[in-house]
Order: sequence, then structure tokens, then C-alpha cells
Amino acid sequence: MNRYDSAELLSGSWNYPTSMIFGVDTVLRVPNLCKEQGLENPLLVCDKGIVDLPFVHSLVSEFTSASISLGVFSDVKTNPTGKNINDGVVAFKRGNHDAVIALGGGSALDAGKAIALMSGQDRALWDFEDEGDNWTRVLVDGVAPIIALPTTSGTGSEVGRASVIVDEQRKKKVIIFHPKMLPTMVVCDPKLTIGLPPAITAATGVDAFVHCFEAYCAPGFHPMADGIALEGMRLIKENLLIAYTDGSNLVARANMMAASSMGATAFQKGLGAVHALAHPLGAIFDKHHGLLNAILLPFVIQRNMTEISSKLENIARYLQLDVCSAEGFIEWMMSWRRGLGIPCYLKDIGIGVDRAGDIGQFAVSDPSASGNPIPLTAAEYTEVFIQAVG
Repeated sequence: MNRYDSAELLSGSWNYPTSMIFGVDTVLRVPNLCKEQGLENPLLVCDKGIVDLPFVHSLVSEFTSASISLGVFSDVKTNPTGKNINDGVVAFKRGNHDAVIALGGGSALDAGKAIALMSGQDRALWDFEDEGDNWTRVLVDGVAPIIALPTTSGTGSEVGRASVIVDEQRKKKVIIFHPKMLPTMVVCDPKLTIGLPPAITAATGVDAFVHCFEAYCAPGFHPMADGIALEGMRLIKENLLIAYTDGSNLVARANMMAASSMGATAFQKGLGAVHALAHPLGAIFDKHHGLLNAILLPFVIQRNMTEISSKLENIARYLQLDVCSAEGFIEWMMSWRRGLGIPCYLKDIGIGVDRAGDIGQFAVSDPSASGNPIPLTAAEYTEVFIQAVG
């Protein structure tokens, strides 16, 4: 349990997310939701991997039947770039669109939110990097309404007020933040995740687990986030392997979709070294964010062990593991990852140690680093990275 020595430490500033509609076939309600909000010409933002899938064509047909104009922008990379956002803004303005419907995994959701933000700004995207009071530069009336439709269960970007965008010139993942980037409406339809391949199901699912885990282990007083994080981890423990082995199981898919949003809600408390390392690795090597998190997790746990052993025991107890101790949690976690086909080392996905020093420098300056239970130096991040390469 968290323990605090004085009442002065029991303080915090808490925010929780937006309106959500959850359930099978709820995606069919999106055109009417647009009508209810007075939206007449939204831009659907997705990625090239799903734009031609049947459910996207069905959604477009629903809009046609509802006599609502709908544009489509799908030039979004796995790790969305500043150019993707700029091109999306051009498409938004050219089509005289009045809202963004972000459809997809974390990449498309982040891109859609950033396009909505930038649709009415007079500054460059990077002027809104999440540093200091940069967010106050935003022309609030220039942010288009956002409806989010997640198709994966991992990032939880649908309930977030930020986007992670790659600045290709700096080779850096940049967090763009503003409160109005929080979607005004989220529609979570578990059916949209049915077609996810097992490997992506696993990587995104472990990503959601890491969100819950790092939030729970982050220092600070936030009992609501802690409670959500624990229950999110339980849902993932009980359902991810089922969704991985039987992708058509709607109960498992629904529980994973809920847990994904819970993880992103919980990490308002903070993240940690897993994300601080995954962000630069994703920017430099263009690898899947969730997979990077899944590989890095045990190495960061070992580095943080002196500060989090009691929390690992709490997690083990809440998950009702056979051995309710820090060691029992680690043993379960390693076995669980193997069952999901997660590689053991970064070298297994083509990442070497050539840029180890750069990775350490980027990680120590990443916003997620501030939530790590132990403040790490650039050299210490480099050391963890080298261990994870294998």
C-alpha cells in the first residue's frame, strides 16, 4: 500500500476523461452523434492499413445514408510525423471540414487529434510541445471538435489530451498537448478490434498493461489513478491471452478495450523509464511503440526494484497470483510475455547498441522520465538500454 508520513503529502490535482459510448455495434451511431453535435462535414483520419477494410467502407456508407458529407485522410505512418499532420491540415482546410473523426490505433488517434488542433492555429506544430506553458499559445477557438474511434486496445489515446508526433528533423518523438485535444466523444466498439492480428493484439495489450503498471508505480498521491491502474492490470491479465489466442472472443476484446482506456486515464499520474526509452527508440528506429514497451518492461523493473518491491507485492496480491511477492510478480510477468510471443531483447527486432549514448540523452529529457520511481541519469538510461538490447 502507499504510505505517507504527513497530511501535507496527501494532495494532488486530478482530471478525468470525456463522454464515452461503449459496446458492440456502437460505431453505427457515429453519424447520428455528428448530427446531434451539429457537425455537417467531418474528416475521417485513419491510416493506410485500415482505410480499405470493410468496416471503414461500412462507416462511410452510414454517413452517406445519413446525408452527411465525409472526407477521408489516411496518410498516417505507424509513428506519425509532422509532415503527416501538416498534410492532414491541408486536407482539412481544402475540404472545408468542421470536425475530425479519428479512427484507428494510437497512431491514427494521435494524428487526428493533432490535425484537429492545428486546423485553426497560426503557429508551427512544434510550438505546442509539452514544455512549460507552451500549451497556452493555442488559439482555443481554432481547435476542431474530435470524435475518437479506437480500433486497438493499447494506447488509450482516445481519452488523452496529447499526441506523440515524430519530428523527423530532430529524430525525436514530441508530445503535443492541449486540454481541448481531449475528444469530445469516444465510441468504443469492441467489434472494431476483431481483425487485429495476434502479434498486434499482444503488443498493444502489453502497452496498456505498461500504462497501468507505470502509473501505479509512479510516485505521488493519486488513489483514483492507483485504483484504476490495478483494475486495468487485472482485466488485462484475465483477458489478453484469450484475445491473443481467440481473436473473435468479443468478451475478451471488450475487456481489453476498457482496460486500454483505463491505462491512459491512470497515467495522468505519470509514466516512467519504460516510456522514456520507448519514445526515442520509436523515433529513431521506427518500431512499434507497444512492442518496445513490452520488451523494455522487465529491464526497467529490475532497475527500479529497490523502490517498487512493495508495489509489486500489492500488484501480485490484486492479480491473485500463485506467489504474492515481488519475485512472484516478475516470474508471472516473464511467463505471461512468453505466452504472448514477446521477444526477449531489442536485438530480436533489429535494434543494436550503436546509438546507446544518444538514447540515454533522449530518455533523460523525455517527459515520461519525471514519473520514474528512481530518477535516472542519461548514463543509467544508456545502461538499461544496453541491457535490453541483449
